[in-house]
Amino acid sequence: MARVFAKRHTAEIDGDFVVFLIGMRINKPWKLRKWWPVAMAMRPMIKELAAHPEKGMLGVTGAWIGGPASVQYWRSFEDLERFARNTDDPHLPAWQRFNRAVGTSGDVGIWHETYAVRAGAYECIYNNMPVHGLAAAGRHVLVAPGRERAAERIASDR
Repeated sequence: MARVFAKRHTAEIDGDFVVFLIGMRINKPWKLRKWWPVAMAMRPMIKELAAHPEKGMLGVTGAWIGGPASVQYWRSFEDLERFARNTDDPHLPAWQRFNRAVGTSGDVGIWHETYAVRAGAYECIYNNMPVHGLAAAGRHVLVAPGRERAAERIASDR
């Protein structure tokens, strides 16, 4: 079990970065053969990215946002786009398989949202938590005096 940090912590990360949310929604649960391959496609991508930090993914956290999802932190949009379109990486073949097998049938939905974050234009708090989210992708630091409130944390980074 991960170590829980009892005091309030925040995250610091150098420079701009990208937050990428990606997930799926099972619209027809009885069509297991349609949605199971979609659900299993993310694991090899995350494994590849974890093995190759030079590709630009800084960290990833699993989530449930209307269905299985992940929150990914990337160094840049260009790194994310390069991974998505590279024929040697696992995303493009998985995307092509999805389009052949599911297409616009409505059996399973997929979605993503991409946010470009300017340096310092974020704030976060972790209380009684293991290192998580942006703190795992960047640095996990104690909340310093003068940064106790969200407005102070975001203002102090600008």
